[in-house]
Amino acid sequence: MKVLGVIPARYASTRFPGKPLVDIQGKSMIRRVYEQTAKASGIDKVVVATDDERIAAEVKNFGGEFIMTGSQHQSGTDRCAEVVGQVPGFDVVVNIQGDEPFIDPAQIDLLISCFTDPQVQLATLIKEIHTHEELFNHNLPKVILNSKREAVYFSRQTIPYIRNAEKENWLKAHQFYKHIGIYGYTVPVLLEITKLAPSSLEIAESLEQLRWVENGYSIQTRVTTIETIAIDTPEDLNKIIRS
Repeated sequence: MKVLGVIPARYASTRFPGKPLVDIQGKSMIRRVYEQTAKASGIDKVVVATDDERIAAEVKNFGGEFIMTGSQHQSGTDRCAEVVGQVPGFDVVVNIQGDEPFIDPAQIDLLISCFTDPQVQLATLIKEIHTHEELFNHNLPKVILNSKREAVYFSRQTIPYIRNAEKENWLKAHQFYKHIGIYGYTVPVLLEITKLAPSSLEIAESLEQLRWVENGYSIQTRVTTIETIAIDTPEDLNKIIRS
């Protein structure tokens, strides 16, 4: 099984323009993501997928590989699909978020381990929720699993609803999970899902993975104990530098 790691990166960002190129203790964000991804033992090749010459120049400068993609893509998944057309010979693609400069390579390998089962189409990571702050935070998507540990549904709301308990006791009544935004796809399935039209559930929740669920695809999960640190705003970056 050959695995391609793709890091989608765009310059434009409403909350943090030029985010991939910001300096984090002497290295650009995109370089840190690239180097962490390359440490994963299950990754055979890493490329940055971008439509911006400035990002491409930075990747070239630190010796990484990049592929120029179109500017029309609405998601990292779409960008990954374009890359597959230019880099043949891989069985699985892992989509690594370009704003997580300290991603642990063990998380990437954990995701890849899902594909030892040839029936797996798509995979992602989840993490147990242990605080009320996370449980009721609508910016953190939650996920419900079936008996096979496949994702049944994702929501920004707190799911499931615990009917016979006060909200302050929900964590005692049920094990909740939050979604970690790293995806793996078999190449055939990646090419299929990017041809699907946006679904009603996806539009309602603004979560692209619901398009796959609504169209009958199964998403295998693995539970990680490692916390991810995403940088969405300059304030997030300042917190990391101060710590």
